Amino acid sequence: MNNARKTAVKVLGEVFNKNAYSNIVLGRELNKSDLNDKDKGLVTEIVYGTIKYKYTIDTILNYFIKSNLEKLEIDVLNILRISIYQMLYLDKIPEFAVVNEAVELTKIKSPKAAKLVNGVLRNYLRNKDIDYHNKNSKLEELSFKYSFPKWMVKLFLESYGIEEVQKILSGLNMVPAVTVRINALRTDYEEAWKKLADNGYDIEEGKVCPEAIQIIKGRNIEDNPLFKDGLITVQDESAMMVAPSMDLEENMIVLDLCSAPGGKACHAAEIMNNTGKILAFDIHENKLSLIRDNAERLGIKNISCAVLDAAKYSSKYKDGADRVLIDVPCSGMGIIRKKPEIKWTKDKEDIRGLVKIQRDIMLNAAKYVKEGGKLIYSTCTLNKEENEENIRWFLKKCPDFKVEPLYFGNLDNLIYHKEGVVTILPDKNMDGFFIAKMIKHGQV
Repeated sequence: MNNARKTAVKVLGEVFNKNAYSNIVLGRELNKSDLNDKDKGLVTEIVYGTIKYKYTIDTILNYFIKSNLEKLEIDVLNILRISIYQMLYLDKIPEFAVVNEAVELTKIKSPKAAKLVNGVLRNYLRNKDIDYHNKNSKLEELSFKYSFPKWMVKLFLESYGIEEVQKILSGLNMVPAVTVRINALRTDYEEAWKKLADNGYDIEEGKVCPEAIQIIKGRNIEDNPLFKDGLITVQDESAMMVAPSMDLEENMIVLDLCSAPGGKACHAAEIMNNTGKILAFDIHENKLSLIRDNAERLGIKNISCAVLDAAKYSSKYKDGADRVLIDVPCSGMGIIRKKPEIKWTKDKEDIRGLVKIQRDIMLNAAKYVKEGGKLIYSTCTLNKEENEENIRWFLKKCPDFKVEPLYFGNLDNLIYHKEGVVTILPDKNMDGFFIAKMIKHGQV
């Protein structure tokens, strides 16, 4: 078991101290380890759980460690973090075993700190019922309960009512379901459903998209022959709502300005039945291969890729597109259930910089839309400054555009704003997302 926890501590060191992406470093470390599947599952649980609940864990540790936590050796701090996580959030591991494993691992990593680790963890076990936060502060209570930085909770409270905020924070802490999209170019829903069931997958229908199937249980979907043969692709159902919002028709010209890894462009190609032309752009050359690989696996022929800075004007595309999609770079606050480190790597200053980039992209993209064409704006964040406020700003700057209302049915995690735009709140089935569709009417 020590090896599992040792791996978890190593991964957390890279995530917390080197800003590594949890999924990438975890995948790398698990692939080169000799851990069995059960232990790999434990490492994954501990890593994601500790990242997710870092604020709560550190608040508890601060109560028992009088010096600044950041002064501790990083491995020692992460051993304490994973131990508190296991004792507070996992029932399957006996508390005495957690303490013993932590002490043994500390003896390897930093022998002098073993006594400290033992003392802190035993002290916690004796004092579990202490109030670690100010009960008179709703902000501190929510931050502690759901383990979010106070600035982020405050931002949500200013934008949504208290009930919605609790739904949002709870949804962002849920373990995401794996959802796949049926590739209509190669199969239909019934055939894909039967093949997934025959391959031993426990599956459910999607919540809103007719092409969606949820994988409840089963082996890694990328090892599945349906995935390899391009009959299905992995995509969250919130992201799956974007392409149908574009009112696509066969033989259209579509620009996807921030395309990598290409999920939405490929979905658009499937809807257009491999006709017309989809130009998929990204600012990074190395990301274009992700789009090409996805398109090739899915049997898509109408996508071409090129490097383009979405915020810089290219006269080549002026008034040339029936549809322009801008899935803009954003703070990612809607996908925290998949990337929990976003809680700790983003701050308010980052968001201010992003809003400027988003607005530059919007103004630029507007120039590529032909009269009667449509501009679709989407983000995977719940921050109103990046969402509704950006749309209001854009409509003032570009009065020849107006919002066309979107409607996806009556789900309790969808907020339909009076302007016609949609916010998708996160839950166990879907990421937090925002979508707006605007039509260009010509000069007014």
